[in-house]
Amino acid sequence: MTSALSSVKMKVSFLFYFKAKNKPKPMFLNRLLGKISKDIGIDLGTANTLVYVKGKGIVINEPSVVAVDRRTGKILAIGKEAKKMVGKTPSYIVATRPLVDGVISDYETTEQMLKYFIGKVHKDSFSLMPRPRVVVGIPSGVTEVEKRAVIDAAISAGAREAYLIEEPMAASIGARLPVQEASGNMIVDIGGGTTEIAVISLGGIVSFRSLRVAGDEMNEDVANFARDKFNLLLGERTAEEIKIAIGSAYVSDEDFQVPMRGRDLVSGLPKEVRVSSDQIRVALSRSIKIIINGIKATIEETPPELLGDVMQRGIYLAGGGSLIRGLDRLIAEQTEMPVKRMDDPLTAVVRGAGIVLESLDELKGLLIESPDERKLK
Repeated sequence: MTSALSSVKMKVSFLFYFKAKNKPKPMFLNRLLGKISKDIGIDLGTANTLVYVKGKGIVINEPSVVAVDRRTGKILAIGKEAKKMVGKTPSYIVATRPLVDGVISDYETTEQMLKYFIGKVHKDSFSLMPRPRVVVGIPSGVTEVEKRAVIDAAISAGAREAYLIEEPMAASIGARLPVQEASGNMIVDIGGGTTEIAVISLGGIVSFRSLRVAGDEMNEDVANFARDKFNLLLGERTAEEIKIAIGSAYVSDEDFQVPMRGRDLVSGLPKEVRVSSDQIRVALSRSIKIIINGIKATIEETPPELLGDVMQRGIYLAGGGSLIRGLDRLIAEQTEMPVKRMDDPLTAVVRGAGIVLESLDELKGLLIESPDERKLK
């Protein structure tokens, strides 16, 4: 009886040993799932998130906004649906941006937002547990802690490998500039939260400025102008719409006007006034002056040999902020250099991330962070 019992125990022990020894390893599982996943490039912007899918191109362009129910902590909407709620929600629902000045301010919400976008990319595929490789564009002035936060958020959202690329480098690649050659390439990427200014040569950034003044600051300039000039309180969306409609950086013969609607700070009642493009140009001048001073400071730190190349090729503008009317002309006048706005400047960073993704082995030297080696379960 004892002998038979011992024999059974040995068989059970051997069975558990066999299963444990032959249990699929997490890394093997990730590679297996990676075969049926779509590698993606992400421009994780303060205002908008764009997603590039390897072999397909840009498939997602949505606001970086998440609507959260504060009572339950449940996420109600992400992207376009959440953007519609900004300024229109009851007190217990908050439509917020999880990124501020180009870096993560709310880790868990950013993770959920990335998970949503990764899931949206794979919703029409057979991959139930997508494990893509991800290339994420980040500002050039971020700290090591902020870099690690982006990597951890991407890994937690389902990526099997997360790579980082600096936004001015990605934008330059998106503009097809010869960033790997021994020549100077200057890029000014004016996004929602940051303005990235960089001179690039031999696959690296020689001199740069990362300014926390960009599209969001310009929106605030418009809102402050309305408050100071007309005692009018504007919402964030209204200020942005006015900036886009008639915002300019250079004096023009044309003078556009639009209605500005908000709440009168004196009476508390709704109020409407008409504003001109000249008035909005004055309102935006503070932020634009800071950006131009940043460009000049970067030029001063650039070796003269590279400046000769920049004078020949010109300064390239990227990002939504570069669409301000007359900005290219004003920068050219202030720097005495030719200035060129990229084709489709809003997608420059994600296009660059996509180009790197398509040739990851050859262009890996342009990245600033190796993939996370942690094994996922």
